[in-house]
Amino acid sequence: MNGVKTAAAEPRGDLTVRTIAMPADTNANGDIFGGWVLSQMDQAGGIAGVDRAQGRVVTVALDAMTFIRPVRVGDVLCVYTRVASVGRTSMKIEVEAWARRFCTQLREKVTEATLTFVAIDDEGRPRPIPREPRPAD
Repeated sequence: MNGVKTAAAEPRGDLTVRTIAMPADTNANGDIFGGWVLSQMDQAGGIAGVDRAQGRVVTVALDAMTFIRPVRVGDVLCVYTRVASVGRTSMKIEVEAWARRFCTQLREKVTEATLTFVAIDDEGRPRPIPREPRPAD
């Protein structure tokens, strides 16, 4: 596994976003803001949603989210996505955030959530999602 140690389980889904946590992203305790992590998750879900819907999507809902572990400066945040279900105009995307710890390379899940996205047209109105996903690259 490329020398990365993992605590317990493995991430589910496709690696969609990977970024480093920087000092500007911290709260007064020196931990990374939960809102920063959520923003990365929303971006990853949006990338997966655009790919599946083959066009624009907007976030309309987020299920409950619990922070399991903090993210610290220097950690690499890896966000994984998996399309869980597709309706006529909306879809649910499961998103997991994992931190690859600075120096140790240990990978730990920090949070997960299911986000709901709606496909929209150029005027911002809901539009049907194609029945079949785009062929893989």
